[in-house]
Amino acid sequence: MSSLFEKDIHCPYCGEWISALIDCSVDEQEYIEDCHVCCRPINFKVHTTSDGDPLVTVSDENDV
Repeated sequence: MSSLFEKDIHCPYCGEWISALIDCSVDEQEYIEDCHVCCRPINFKVHTTSDGDPLVTVSDENDV
C-alpha cells in the first residue's frame, strides 16, 4: 500500500482547487508548499488518523 495520498485543497490566496500529494508515513507534519496556480506559500498541517487517512488543514502565511 502506498503512503502517498492525493488530496484536493483550496488555495487560501487565489481560491483555486489544487491537488497535493500527502505523505501518510508521518503521523503529524507541518510544511510549506507553493500553490501551483498563484505560486504563493501555503502552510500545510497534516495529521494521519489511525485508519491511515490524512486530515489536512491549509492556511496562508499570516495564519500561522
